[in-house]
Amino acid sequence: MEFEFFIGIDVSKSELDFAVQQGARFLFHREIANEALAINAFIKELGKLPGFRLDKAVFCMEHTGIYNNHSLTSLYKKKAHICLEAATQIKNSLGNIRGKNDKIDAIRIANYAYDKREKLRLWEPKREVVQQLGHLAATRLRLITVKKQLKTPLKEHAAFSSGKVTKQSLLVCKHSLKAIDEDIVRADKAIEQLIKADAELDRLFTLVTSVSGIGKVTAVQVIIATNEFKSINNPKQFACYSGIAPFTDDSGKITKKARVSHMANKKVKTLLHLSAIVAIQYNQDLKLFYQRKVLEEKKNKMSVINAVRNKLILRIFACVNQNRVYEKNYQRLLA
Repeated sequence: MEFEFFIGIDVSKSELDFAVQQGARFLFHREIANEALAINAFIKELGKLPGFRLDKAVFCMEHTGIYNNHSLTSLYKKKAHICLEAATQIKNSLGNIRGKNDKIDAIRIANYAYDKREKLRLWEPKREVVQQLGHLAATRLRLITVKKQLKTPLKEHAAFSSGKVTKQSLLVCKHSLKAIDEDIVRADKAIEQLIKADAELDRLFTLVTSVSGIGKVTAVQVIIATNEFKSINNPKQFACYSGIAPFTDDSGKITKKARVSHMANKKVKTLLHLSAIVAIQYNQDLKLFYQRKVLEEKKNKMSVINAVRNKLILRIFACVNQNRVYEKNYQRLLA
């Protein structure tokens, strides 16, 4: 689409900074509260600009988690065009920059939207049930993190402190650990009920978990990360997103070993790594593949595990794209 107005938004917890451009020409900057009423009032103010039309404007902002919610909800209700970009994507596109504040950041985001106007990907909200699934999965992860924060020091005390001190610490944390375990069980049940209540989520969950090595937690994260395989719909793209795809780093006569990038969804990457370890133990094909590469061909263990992770991704997307569960002894039908 051809846009005439480019509005950059710098998002923080309590404030929003808007930088408004008409083409490449900067018009004005405005700072408002990060509240729905203030955002709606600013949209009305924009409507008073000479020649302004909402369908000819694009609002661009960095992804800052829940702090985006008021802006996204208000703008989407008005049927505005929204571009939600990763902060690193905008930062890397600007080259060498010096100095920053909220106003300058908003102007830089508006400039980014203008420079990339022909390649912008407009944001579409996830289904409400997928958003709920994401919140439940995040809550479950926080509960597990808190549990680890309590249990790790207790284990260390048991190894280096007297038995009396260790027992006292365990007694103090006993009820908290029990309550956290119960909350994790409740979160698991809520996630399971949410998936079973939605036909599409239940279908995808069944297909993904049919792949050997892919458990329930990994399947949920894959569905959330890919937005039900809509935002990310091919295995190569997902491997790149997960930090599993290797990239070369050659220059002239210098040839380096291909390595994976650190820019990745580390949560998904960790879960896929654990899934690969399980698959190597319990899937006969992958077990033989791993043993052949490591024991016979003397390949690096982590490189082989990474290859197994890629194989799991290929199997997941094959099952989803073909709408069938994984078959261990699948035979291709001849024409």
